[in-house]
Amino acid sequence: MRETRPVTIHDVARHAGVAVSSVSRALSDHPDVSASMRAKVRAAADELGYAPDLIARSMRSGTTGGVGLVVRDYATPFFGEVIRGIDEVMSDAGYTLIVTSSGRDAAHESKVIGTLRQRRVEALMLATVSDRDPATRKALAAYDRPLLLLDRQFPRLSVPRILFDHASGVRDATADLLAKGHRRIAFVTGTPDVRPTRERLRGFVAAYRDAGLDEAEAVQASEVFSAAVAHDTSARLLGQPARLRPTAVITGGMQATSGVLEAMSDLGLRPGDDVSLVCCDDLPWLRVMRPRVSAVSRDASGFGRAAAEQVLRLVRGDKPADVVLPTVYEPRETTRPAPRRAAPRS
Repeated sequence: MRETRPVTIHDVARHAGVAVSSVSRALSDHPDVSASMRAKVRAAADELGYAPDLIARSMRSGTTGGVGLVVRDYATPFFGEVIRGIDEVMSDAGYTLIVTSSGRDAAHESKVIGTLRQRRVEALMLATVSDRDPATRKALAAYDRPLLLLDRQFPRLSVPRILFDHASGVRDATADLLAKGHRRIAFVTGTPDVRPTRERLRGFVAAYRDAGLDEAEAVQASEVFSAAVAHDTSARLLGQPARLRPTAVITGGMQATSGVLEAMSDLGLRPGDDVSLVCCDDLPWLRVMRPRVSAVSRDASGFGRAAAEQVLRLVRGDKPADVVLPTVYEPRETTRPAPRRAAPRS
């Protein structure tokens, strides 16, 4: 049987009726190639079944055709959706997404950044363990290829970012609880070493100030690193006598939500009936719980797609501005009027 010769770039050029250099530029998304030329070349490549030699391309360009992504924990539902959104866009653009986890360890994270730099990925996206860690900041400052921070904000580091407006969603949720008569609201959230926690706390305090109330009545329980810590923290708060415990709880993230719900179950407290509850984020399993849990939601896969589009602009040499995506508060069955004991004194 005669062996079939692999299709080359020269075959694509002859089939499309263009120069080999035009094929090369069109398939590498060179900015000087017109849309009509790009479409013509790609159609010819598809008809012939042409597949570029990625190793040869890498040796010529000094790059790998890969884009790196570093997250704290890719096993969480939120980051799983973010990764899916990024991969959809990067795959369509011909890039390979290389996903790594820092394991919530800032020291390991700086090593991962160095490794991806050595592998010469064409761009790097990061949702870092902390945006205050000096070793991570140093590693990012030394990075010589396009960078995009995912919902992180390092001081005095000029790097493009894509962000969520966490403050507005939490502000709306807190305002709704205050309007229902709640005053002693517990906010159980993560470490302030990352921007989402700081922004959520900012929105929480802003709602009290907007209502002309003293935020000292609220309970801010941050530094929640795990579901176990969230459980112990909320069990202590909610285990107080009824006249002293919070009448509402807002959770800041999946770990906090899991721990708070477990503590409420242990204490025999029912969300909505005994303690009003709002969760950030709107996780899939929250949508099947009864009563239906009020939530501040964000579009994780949309965030991933927007991040990938920003990275493609950076690779092309564009200078995109920061992108800020919304968070949305949806009141459901677990936000109810405060009991009479929580009503403000006349």
